[in-house]
Amino acid sequence: MDKVSHPTSARMNPSFLLVGPGVAKVQDRPVPIISDPHDVIVRINFIGVCGSDVHFWKHGGIQTSISVPLVMGHEASGTVCATGPAVTSVRVGDRVALEPGHPCRRCGPCKAGNYNLCPGIRFAAAPPNSHGMLAKFWKAPEDFVYRISPETSLEEAVLVEPLAVAVHAAKLADIRPGDTVVVLGSGTIGLLCGAIAKAFGAGRVILLDIMQHKLQFAHDYLAVETQLLDTRAAPESNSETILSKYNLHGRVDIAIEASGAESSAQLGIYLLKPGGSYVQTGIGKPKLNMPMLALSEKELRVRGCFRYSAGDFSLAVQLVERKLINLKPLISSITPFERATEAWDKTSRGEGVKNLIHGVLD
Repeated sequence: MDKVSHPTSARMNPSFLLVGPGVAKVQDRPVPIISDPHDVIVRINFIGVCGSDVHFWKHGGIQTSISVPLVMGHEASGTVCATGPAVTSVRVGDRVALEPGHPCRRCGPCKAGNYNLCPGIRFAAAPPNSHGMLAKFWKAPEDFVYRISPETSLEEAVLVEPLAVAVHAAKLADIRPGDTVVVLGSGTIGLLCGAIAKAFGAGRVILLDIMQHKLQFAHDYLAVETQLLDTRAAPESNSETILSKYNLHGRVDIAIEASGAESSAQLGIYLLKPGGSYVQTGIGKPKLNMPMLALSEKELRVRGCFRYSAGDFSLAVQLVERKLINLKPLISSITPFERATEAWDKTSRGEGVKNLIHGVLD
């Protein structure tokens, strides 16, 4: 039985903590204070739910289980309510999207511009004790707080975080105008990878999935080609079917895997043309069996994709504000803060695309 305790009256900084699998509680925590001149305190307005939240809620973690109660949430938007004396990029009252990982800035990866690979990064809602954003207040350095325009809603701003993942994947893939891009998986990340591929000038974008209702949404949302995969067929067989149906032999420049499924990853390798680019964006089992001969004989460029790095978040904000990416259709529901577990359960059941949780109301 899932257990939730959630009274929020007379609390300074009510926070939604996961205690263990199926057990959560709302607890008051200290209000963050300005400790660095570049600190920004944000009043959280909306929080997004993703697959990792579901894994934590159902299993207590992904590869690392929680050992102490942990505040959940790593996709969020809010309103600036306090700033340090050196802050110049935002001011009190600004509406902002929030980047949830704060690196050390001193290690080799950070100095090379790859701060997502920082071994000391503190990422929201990451065990053992890096608390997340499912709270009333959140503190961040000013350069990880992104002001949004009046035309962008705070609900949409939540999706800047997964959009930044898609931007990072597109950069790793080196999408160029006219490329044929196949996206494997049409969940939130897959949909946004398709949207970014179009924004980057791809000539043809095709989304693949094993669920027809997801593909119908993808077709309506992105106006792209879609293909339902035969779950009974081997990946190599599915590849031949798709290549023949869409006249793609030797024409698939880029495959972005966004589901984490082993068969999907294998399919991506088979679909690509010689010299093509493969990006693993979905996270599934720690170890996958891959068609190494096909990968080697085609001399494919294979990249992993981990979150986002220098410039990805700011570009995601720009694409939304220039109306090159429309995030509104992806928002499926908004659940009150005190009932956050209901949003986790909705996502677990596959309901909607992006379910949001409302921030604490006074």
